[in-house]
Amino acid sequence: MLTVDTTFLDSLKEQPQFLKAVLCLMFALSCKADEERRLARVAAALIAVPIFSFGIAHAQPKFDEDVQKFGKDVQKFGEDVQKKVQSLIDRLRHGDVPEGLAKTNGRIEATEIDIAPKYAGRLESVDVNEGDEVKAGQVVARISSPEYEAQLRNAQANVLVAKSALASAVAKVAQAKADLVYAEADLERGKALVKQGWLTKQMFDQRVDKSDAGKAALDAAEKNRLALEATVIAAQADADRISSIIADLTLFSPRDGRVQYRIHRSGEVVNAGTRILQILDLNDVYMTIYLPAAQAGKLALGDEARTILDPYPDLVLPAKVSFVATEAQFTPKPVETAAEREKLIFRVKLQADPEVLRKYHSEVKTGIRGLGFVRTDPRVPWPENLQVKLPNGG
Repeated sequence: MLTVDTTFLDSLKEQPQFLKAVLCLMFALSCKADEERRLARVAAALIAVPIFSFGIAHAQPKFDEDVQKFGKDVQKFGEDVQKKVQSLIDRLRHGDVPEGLAKTNGRIEATEIDIAPKYAGRLESVDVNEGDEVKAGQVVARISSPEYEAQLRNAQANVLVAKSALASAVAKVAQAKADLVYAEADLERGKALVKQGWLTKQMFDQRVDKSDAGKAALDAAEKNRLALEATVIAAQADADRISSIIADLTLFSPRDGRVQYRIHRSGEVVNAGTRILQILDLNDVYMTIYLPAAQAGKLALGDEARTILDPYPDLVLPAKVSFVATEAQFTPKPVETAAEREKLIFRVKLQADPEVLRKYHSEVKTGIRGLGFVRTDPRVPWPENLQVKLPNGG
């Protein structure tokens, strides 16, 4: 049963009607009831004020000046009440948390890795199934491509042909060097014979021409050898390229993780870039939450956070703020007014503790919903119900 202060009621008897309404408003604000009942009384008083004011404006014109005087105060009271009511709605919707903490819904996610071939071909085998644990470097699938294997054999044959031609060119260089040595020696003997008159000038000129021809032949043989060496390198490069393609037809897991989806099966023909498997990196697990601008703007990378998952409501898991979006979500265009800025929502990632992930690796799952908690004021300590609590006291 509600007890009314009779002294307060007696004091109202001597007051004008408008002042009675304002005093009723102030009395409602001062009542020692819980916040929800007090806010309801404030709202009722705000409704009563314009009604009383309307009657006074017709019955007692002398209070017009008082109405104008208190108009701004009433408007301010209305704005304060609106903020308090909105705060109450938020608390009723999301639960009550101490000042300096923020609480919102979130979803557990992990880094997704797509396994896809660089080249087209037929799937010879897919060696893992959904849910399997894989290690970095483990073979997960193979693609068969007889066309590339045939190209490799042809390229290897071209390498052999080029090497054989190079060997012949090397032999010709050696022959040209020998011919040049003989021609130069014959030329030197001719010089002495010409001086002694034992050799005609015509025959000596022939020996000079033979020496010059030998030099030209050696130079041509050297250049032919260099060209054939380049041919061997090109043929070997082509063979290596095809070998690399064939090596890429064996698909490996780039990281440790768990197979999330197996999209294609053995015997199917796949194009280059077609996703065959999707692997989750369970060493990179995080909860994605969304916070209004007023809260997201107070977060710093590395700040402590907490998560509580729906399947394990009695556990509190440690996390850290690893990402705060620089652009708002759900907002189609930049806004300038304060009212619109309050509606901006920013994506935030709460990175799970790596030690916890390693310890409970087999129990990590993605897609689970839960609650994320962050501190908008780092000076506020974590309450008792948000202290870290791991399975089995870990």
